[in-house]
Amino acid sequence: MAFTAFRGMKPASQFVMAAFIVLVSFVAVFILSILVAIPVVGASDMMNGLSGFDPSDPSAIALLKYFQVVQSIGLFVVPPFLIAYFFEGQPANYLLLNRKLDGGVAIVGLLAVLVAGPLVGFTGALNEQMHLPEALSGIESWMRTMEDQAASLIERFIQVETVWGLLFNLFMIAVIPAIGEELLFRGVVQKIFTQMTRNYHWGIWISAFLFSALHMQFYGFIPRMVLGALFGYLLVYSGSMWLPILAHFVNNAVGVLILHGEHGGSETVESLNQYSESFSSSFVIALMSLVLCVGLLYVMRRKTSTS
Repeated sequence: MAFTAFRGMKPASQFVMAAFIVLVSFVAVFILSILVAIPVVGASDMMNGLSGFDPSDPSAIALLKYFQVVQSIGLFVVPPFLIAYFFEGQPANYLLLNRKLDGGVAIVGLLAVLVAGPLVGFTGALNEQMHLPEALSGIESWMRTMEDQAASLIERFIQVETVWGLLFNLFMIAVIPAIGEELLFRGVVQKIFTQMTRNYHWGIWISAFLFSALHMQFYGFIPRMVLGALFGYLLVYSGSMWLPILAHFVNNAVGVLILHGEHGGSETVESLNQYSESFSSSFVIALMSLVLCVGLLYVMRRKTSTS
């Protein structure tokens, strides 16, 4: 018998219920992951590895990767299916996973993500120049320290010497976020706010704002929000969840492969920043990127509507 208690809820109530499910799922999966890890790692070694993290210790890196995967599954992958079941009873239909993706539409959508690169880089450069008021300098310093630590950790994650290590990084950084984050933010949050505002543009940009805010990275907030909005339009104009998932995967996988190609050292990060700045410093190129991206989205919309 289908569970129907949460069917027909108002969008605001759906959002509160969805947030509660996300929280419960995260806590439950995290506790389960600890119980699974203790017999393998040992309680004391696990606590020491998490509290006194040593970036040069391979076992500590492996433990953090494990919890990174678990966190993503509990926070992003599991909740959308539970939410979709409670709200509709058919997760594949609610999350638009049962909609076929036309090959031509997919190509146009991926081209839109590709040409949006300079625009994303330009907004990233602008974001980097933003500063909080002097009264909030302490908060700004804290945010900068947190982002530097996150960047350093990603560098250590990327530094692998085997093909299996690279494949695991792709799974952790590209596959799981592409599936989980798109299902949660585009499949659930965007749907709820589109119903709430009765306008899919508002739904797209509100979910993109929340998508970027959840990453807790102030100096990458705007470009991540732009990407989130782009993924949202890919969903609306293609009608299939598989296109934003594919676009998200390609975007993340390219970054992983580039960093891995140079062993993920500090020189890699510096060279990527210089590359980004060479593109993002030009307003004209960013404007052209925006025009081309919007044009491709228009073509995709027309192609989908005619088919």
